[in-house]
Amino acid sequence: MPAQPSHKPSGHVGEVPGDADPAGLRADARRNRERILEAAREVFAAQGIDAPMSAVARRAGVGVATLYRRFPTRTALATAAFTEQLALCAAAFDEALADPDPGHGLYALLEKVCTTQVTDRGFAPVFMDQFPDALDHGHERDCAEEGLARLVRRAREAGQLRDDFDPADITLLLLANSGLAGQPRETALAASRRLLAYFFQAFQTQRPGSLPPPAAMELCEIRRPPGRP
Repeated sequence: MPAQPSHKPSGHVGEVPGDADPAGLRADARRNRERILEAAREVFAAQGIDAPMSAVARRAGVGVATLYRRFPTRTALATAAFTEQLALCAAAFDEALADPDPGHGLYALLEKVCTTQVTDRGFAPVFMDQFPDALDHGHERDCAEEGLARLVRRAREAGQLRDDFDPADITLLLLANSGLAGQPRETALAASRRLLAYFFQAFQTQRPGSLPPPAAMELCEIRRPPGRP
């Protein structure tokens, strides 16, 4: 999971060639930089982290040479584009750990992670193993696992999780949820909310409450994973 509890983005974020000090740029260069970053987030979210750099340049309304002058590598661009999201993920862990209701804190965190997973195809790979040299992937992963273990321990001690619950069940949830990423946004969000509710009710010692409404999905509408015929 691409987040870390009780930490702000590490010094690795942004420590790549290109625009080391954006504040020192001219006003027009700063505007170009912001357009490029906004375009990168949109393109990576829609097409994934392997989207052509030329597509980012076109979306930003700048030439490819300008893009590479600001961000000479894909790693540099992706790292800068998702710094804010890393901060939001770190904040989500902090909020979950600070929640006086451990079960609610864990659910709220998983809801944010699942939502990001199905709406932003570009974010997760940045903090997985595609860019281990740009981001401290091992550190991020260890912090995330430590934070999840703390959340699970608190919920179990409060009697909110069944005795045979295992943190690997969260991995199972995220693997299932990732399959929704290719669906239209509203369908993916509705299905993700319902899937999380199903899983989380199964995690609990008690299963009160009803599920969110089902998404409008039929077997004939299931989309093949990207890249498959």
